[in-house]
Amino acid sequence: MATILIVDDAKFMRTLVKDALVPLGHEVIGEAENGNQAVELYKKLKPDLVTMDITMREKDGIQAAEEILVLDPKARIIMVTALGQENLLTRAIKIGVKDFVVKPFPPERLQKAAEKALA
Repeated sequence: MATILIVDDAKFMRTLVKDALVPLGHEVIGEAENGNQAVELYKKLKPDLVTMDITMREKDGIQAAEEILVLDPKARIIMVTALGQENLLTRAIKIGVKDFVVKPFPPERLQKAAEKALA
């Protein structure tokens, strides 16, 4: 079982992520709606896995992922992104993000990405 921090500015997307990962036995220990909250919650909760939306107000997912990876180079982060953000995904992979899932996603795709990142 892994602990998970879900970061997305849309509550319904956080719910979709939770609904995909909780049945695998994982525990969602925190939710954030922007990058600033994500970094603060990561410091406090030290989750095993972070699912991170790319486009959010205040601080986007790439900036938040960079900050988290500076704090903890072993952090496991999966980007959850809309279509058409390939240039941002390339940057995310370069900074050390483990995988990405494109919205809308089938639950199995996110589950596979989570299992791979946690292995």
